[in-house]
Amino acid sequence: MTEQIHNGNLSDADEDDSFFQDVDILQKHGINVADIKKLKASGICTIKGIQMSTKKKLCSIKGFSDTKVEKIKEACQKVANLGFITALEVSEKRKQIFKISTGSIELDKLLGGGMESMAITEAFGEFRTGKTQLSHTLCVTAQIPNSNGYHGGKVMFLDTEHTLYPFKRP
Repeated sequence: MTEQIHNGNLSDADEDDSFFQDVDILQKHGINVADIKKLKASGICTIKGIQMSTKKKLCSIKGFSDTKVEKIKEACQKVANLGFITALEVSEKRKQIFKISTGSIELDKLLGGGMESMAITEAFGEFRTGKTQLSHTLCVTAQIPNSNGYHGGKVMFLDTEHTLYPFKRP
């Protein structure tokens, strides 16, 4: 069993937000509505979806030529620059990271203060070793404001193994 936990402050506007924008924004960059509808019909609905698709896959969409695919990819590049970033920029982004308590003082010490925000953490191990309990605890602690200026975040827990039992009120 594996639990994946994504910690991040969803309220902060990040430069990467444009990466997940709807393909409709490409209309502002010279891509016609018919081509945008074809992208959506083929299951590509975000800028990231286009960037992650191969040229061959995009050319297989009816009515898309090499030239049209290049034009679409260039428009996506204008919306979401996927270029390199400097070490200084990485350092500045790292300054925004904060720690979320696991609910265990000793585990927080081992992790250098808790689970890092803006990261994906994978917990793995034997059956009944506390992975789900850790996930549930982090869902709660991630929503609690702290004295360091963290206002509490939003959490979404996808329970694929039906481990979360709803509390029934009398």
